[in-house]
Amino acid sequence: MNIHDLEAFIAVVETGSIVGASARLNLTQPGVTRRIQNLEDGLATELLDRQSKPLKPTASGREAYEHGRRVLRSLEDLRAGVSPQGEVKGEFRLGIMPYLSDAALALPLDTLRAAFPQLTLRITSGWSPRLVEQVARSELDAVAVCLAEGLAPPDELVCDDLGAQSVLLVASPSLGVPNPAKLADLSRFAWVMNENGCGFRAFIRQSFEAARLPFQVGVEALSVDLRMSLVARGHGIGIVTPGAFADSRWRDKVEVIDCPDFKPQVRAWLLHRPPAGRLAGPIALFRDALIDGLKVPMPLVS
Repeated sequence: MNIHDLEAFIAVVETGSIVGASARLNLTQPGVTRRIQNLEDGLATELLDRQSKPLKPTASGREAYEHGRRVLRSLEDLRAGVSPQGEVKGEFRLGIMPYLSDAALALPLDTLRAAFPQLTLRITSGWSPRLVEQVARSELDAVAVCLAEGLAPPDELVCDDLGAQSVLLVASPSLGVPNPAKLADLSRFAWVMNENGCGFRAFIRQSFEAARLPFQVGVEALSVDLRMSLVARGHGIGIVTPGAFADSRWRDKVEVIDCPDFKPQVRAWLLHRPPAGRLAGPIALFRDALIDGLKVPMPLVS
């Protein structure tokens, strides 16, 4: 088996096209196609579903991708181990869920880049269930996710507990939400939320269902700034991290709602497959910096 053929196949799977793989590897498109065919001939199986757009691996291709990614990581570990300079090079594919993006894309990534300047960071944003699947299949090297309390990550992954994470309930004063409020009070209003897949949204929905109360999402929006602007204009109750609230240009247009019997909370994790190899240092550094970045004090409720 030729390593270059394997690299071409992995590039096609990750970019979803021959064109994308060609650009990543600095090869001609026929050259990429030829390498894929060589690998398929060597393994005596079809690895790509050529009818799909973007290109997707077949069942055999998914298996080959997972094994191939581990092979390439082992080679990168070998190169790093025998390098005279001892520099960590190659890619670090990091997945971050949107809730953590504000904290994770600031100081932690700055710290990581400063300590490992030869390391290429590839950042993917997505919801926790998808990111957990991707790191388990070796599509990502590490992921920072939030899971509902009591929901444990997969046993086959190395799991660093980053601690419980809370959010603030916010609303426009014009909406008329009682403050302090009870859960039943909150159920009378629409909510401005992330899309399905957000751990906090799942926690809130489950809490309302357990109390046999309605939960209505009025607006879905991924952008924190857009959600805060919608909340400020009275479109519903929203949730926001303490850090995002402190930095928001809308913070003076909303009030923090105190609900003593309802505190939305999830647990943050950093997950990766063992062994970490050459990425052990970058993963540990990112984890420690992220923990510090998440230590934002909750503002007092007026």
